[in-house]
Amino acid sequence: MTTLTAIVLMAVTAGCTQSDEAPRELGQGDRAPAFTASTFDGSTVQFPELMNGKPTVMVFWATWCNYCKAFMPRLKDIKAEFGDAINVLTINAKEDGSGSPAADIARLNFPMIAVRSGDAIAAAYDVEYIPGLMIAGPDGVIAWRRAWTELPAGREVADLWASQVRSELHALLR
Repeated sequence: MTTLTAIVLMAVTAGCTQSDEAPRELGQGDRAPAFTASTFDGSTVQFPELMNGKPTVMVFWATWCNYCKAFMPRLKDIKAEFGDAINVLTINAKEDGSGSPAADIARLNFPMIAVRSGDAIAAAYDVEYIPGLMIAGPDGVIAWRRAWTELPAGREVADLWASQVRSELHALLR
């Protein structure tokens, strides 16, 4: 083997080793990335400023997502239970054009900050699968992020996530 071949082989091998490492997902203990976005009512919001020192439940959702359809009514109940002590931030992402996100937000009819066109935000938060569900603590640090589940969309998984969100919010608001 020539010296040049050895150098090229070492460079290629070193590059493969670095690129084979899986990127670490944004998770508990990480600072939530800042962003500026448009809402469905046409206003502009800035994160983390919109938090106002409150825990913020963040849901990355899409109209086609059956998990989202099952969970969103529970989110409405959570907001009613915790009221002004929390923020609810819904971020529409990964839409396929088959539904009307604005109509879905209007139908939910509860106090929330509803961001449209959130694909870039979803990417910044490492949201690969919808729904992306997490809670940013009052300090802007991710306090909880939902884990992967094998449960099918429906009542059982929606109840599980609602229970986990409530538990984390109670801990944050002590």
